[in-house]
Amino acid sequence: MSRKLRFFKDQIQKAGMLPSPRPASQPDIELEELEIQLAEHEHELIEMNGNSEKLRQSYNELLEFKMVLQKASDFLVSSRSHTTAQETELSEHVYSNDNYTDTASLLEQEMQPELSNQSGVRFISGIICKSKVLQFERMLFRATRGNMLFHQGVADEEILDPSSNEMVEKIVFVVFFSGEQARSKILKICEAFGANCYPVPEDMTKRRQITREVLSRLSELETTLDVGLRHRDKALTSIGFHLTKWMNMVRREKAVYDTLNMLNFDVTKKCLVGEGWCPIFAKIKIQEALQRATMDSNSQVGIIFHVMDAVDSPPTYFRTNCFTNAYQEIVDAYGVAKYQEVNPAVYTIVTFPFLFAVMFGDWGHGICLLLGALVLISKESKLSSQMNLGIILSYFNARFFNSSLDIKYQFVPQVIFLNSLFGYLSLLVVVKWCTGSQADLYHVMIYMFLSPFEPLGENQLFWGQSVLQVILLLLALVAVPWMLFPKPFILKRLHTERFQGGTYGLLGTSEVDIYEEPDSARQHHHEEFNFSEVFVHQMIHSIEFVLGAVSNTASYLRLWALSLAHSELSTVFYEKVLLLAWGYDSLVIRLIGLSVFAFATTFILLMMETLSAFLHALRLHWVEFQNKFYHGDGYKFNPFSFASLADDDD
Repeated sequence: MSRKLRFFKDQIQKAGMLPSPRPASQPDIELEELEIQLAEHEHELIEMNGNSEKLRQSYNELLEFKMVLQKASDFLVSSRSHTTAQETELSEHVYSNDNYTDTASLLEQEMQPELSNQSGVRFISGIICKSKVLQFERMLFRATRGNMLFHQGVADEEILDPSSNEMVEKIVFVVFFSGEQARSKILKICEAFGANCYPVPEDMTKRRQITREVLSRLSELETTLDVGLRHRDKALTSIGFHLTKWMNMVRREKAVYDTLNMLNFDVTKKCLVGEGWCPIFAKIKIQEALQRATMDSNSQVGIIFHVMDAVDSPPTYFRTNCFTNAYQEIVDAYGVAKYQEVNPAVYTIVTFPFLFAVMFGDWGHGICLLLGALVLISKESKLSSQMNLGIILSYFNARFFNSSLDIKYQFVPQVIFLNSLFGYLSLLVVVKWCTGSQADLYHVMIYMFLSPFEPLGENQLFWGQSVLQVILLLLALVAVPWMLFPKPFILKRLHTERFQGGTYGLLGTSEVDIYEEPDSARQHHHEEFNFSEVFVHQMIHSIEFVLGAVSNTASYLRLWALSLAHSELSTVFYEKVLLLAWGYDSLVIRLIGLSVFAFATTFILLMMETLSAFLHALRLHWVEFQNKFYHGDGYKFNPFSFASLADDDD
């Protein structure tokens, strides 16, 4: 049925019509009745298409025959008129030359109709596509070794190609030759090139009579084709009124049967059993719907709804509205959250607009952007706040999934490393603001690594700062191997105790109870444990965090840079374009300056700067915030729904 509906849709589109967007009012019919109707319509359309194709082919042949008759007649008439002049010249030459030998050329024979029968000169006329005529002529010349004369002319009308349904320009040709063998070769070449050959009599009277007959038959076929086309359009219009409704009906039935195919028989082969996921809040609604289905179907056996424990990880489903859905989609573009994993979209709803506003820079252009957003039904953006929040959320993830290894050997050293360096930088910024000191924070941070034991001098902000810097630097250095080494070796020991000496774990010799081991360790037991792979993965993760911490700071400093750039660009365009042009008395210069200022404001400040701020805000959330805690290795909950069926024909 889907195939038939696709066939109807294709026929309607080829006819230049469109299916009715609103289904016509029609009483509901069963699927079996619809199948019968579709079969009848398909049979009718196929029959009409077949008849139309035959009539169109006959019409094209007659049209080609008419053009061949006209062009070939012109060739023959011009040859006769040219022959009369050649006969006089030939006679004078014969009687004036005693050494004349009877060796007339093929061209002379062709131009002497009274000698054509004696010399055996014949001709074949036909029509061929213009794109093939050059290769066609070369092939004829080679096949006959040059013993032929080729005349061609452009056809007066373009002819419809039934296969491509496009108008094709064609060439009428006449080939003069001598001999039966040459005739056989020429006909084979015509067949190979798709050229259609038509008989053209030499007698002028017969040609005119055949032309009149062809024109009469063409007129009759035009009338027949027009009637058939109107009848076909009427049938397609009738189908088009109901096509949308039929497609929706078939699509729904197909989706239902696809879902039923996922069910399995129970042991008794009398009942169907299906397993699936549903939100907890929807359990009551599902039970009520199943009860209604049992009553409506008058089934003697009720539908049993049973909640069971699942081995596989459940899909992820977040309830959103029209406002929060945009933020959730951006987070999902990074990766769908694992079931019960912390959802970054909750924080992104607040942080994304905030960071975007920080970079965009001014309220004047912000109002323009707001107005444009209201007109375009704005696409709002989302971003996360700062780096510490991401690490804190990683702790909640690890605690929820009972991953003590991730807390001890990932969360704790990451907090120490980040706050020993960049938390200290934030503290210096606050102290400098409060005290009004002229200390160079760049110098302080750089020489904290290069020369930690040298005195700070005028860059000292508080007592004990040098000692604190050394302690923080040592903590940061200790945090790196803390992140790198313990976790892989502990995982290796847990694997060894579980699969080679699991009973030893009951004696309390293991730091972590093997029967209550964390998810991070348990997931390595479902497959063969590879210590080198785990160690390399942990090393990459540690290096990524250390290097990413520097990148994080640079990214957040870029907030200030983008905000300053937007402000400076606004000032430059205002002072160097608008005010400069307004300083002239010429109206033309003022209009040009105003146009340039409007263009720069619209396309650079409102469009390019908006895109730049949006992309950087997106990067801050995806790279600088979510990578601290968000794995995004889950999959979406896609419930069966008629409303969500794709609008396709497959």
